[in-house]
Amino acid sequence: MSSKPAASLIISTYNWPEALELSLRSVMAQSVLPAEVIIADDGSGAATKELINKFQAAFPIPLIHIWHEDKGFRKTIVLNMAIAKAKSEYIIQIDGDIIIHHRFIEDHLSFSKPGSFVRASRAYVDEKTTKDIIQHKRYKIHAFSKGITNVLSVLRIPFLWSLFETNYKNKGEEVYEIHGCNMAYWRKDLIAVNGYNELFNGWGPEDKELIARMMNLGIQKRFIKLGALAFHLFHKENSRNRLQKNTELFKDTIEKKIVFCEKGIDQYL
Repeated sequence: MSSKPAASLIISTYNWPEALELSLRSVMAQSVLPAEVIIADDGSGAATKELINKFQAAFPIPLIHIWHEDKGFRKTIVLNMAIAKAKSEYIIQIDGDIIIHHRFIEDHLSFSKPGSFVRASRAYVDEKTTKDIIQHKRYKIHAFSKGITNVLSVLRIPFLWSLFETNYKNKGEEVYEIHGCNMAYWRKDLIAVNGYNELFNGWGPEDKELIARMMNLGIQKRFIKLGALAFHLFHKENSRNRLQKNTELFKDTIEKKIVFCEKGIDQYL
């Protein structure tokens, strides 16, 4: 694009202020800042609120805290609330256990293109290294830091982006592969499909179901490989007790080519 859009960075979090602090510090170190940062908080306690209040006093851009009561994993609801609050035309979305490369926002904005949404990669940080990073509050890491499990996901080579942009498996459910911890989309496109489906309770695969509806609408999926680098801190897996029911909703969206979910973002607009 000749002109880059204004972007809101949305960070989802739940009761891990130590990781969120590093994520926010990595935002402050960006070569290009987003227009605002919105914390989508799925019911964290006082420690997270205190951390955000501390950062708000010195943050170079608006830092907004969207919170709702903890009634279990209700990420779809708080994300819809955050997206409804966003003032920018473009949304970049990460999780609060993600540390971003200092050119992360710059890369996403450079890669943005109307009529499309973006899947991006992340590298995993192993458990031992995560504990060390948290203890020493280190947010400057790179592909060759100790404890990085998939180095190819965090090499930055912009001139190769076009090789991977639409070169992904186009069969079965693989075409719906997405990482909610590192993705980007136009706010108007998300509103057109009514945002996240709030019938999803508990973990997974709410992000895949969202982009399935976007693709059913004709919005193109694009993949940024070797750019928009993100490092995912180690944590235990979330409960999968609702996975079967959620997967049925996802498959229903694919089979029936659903575009607009009944319970979504429209109630907050």
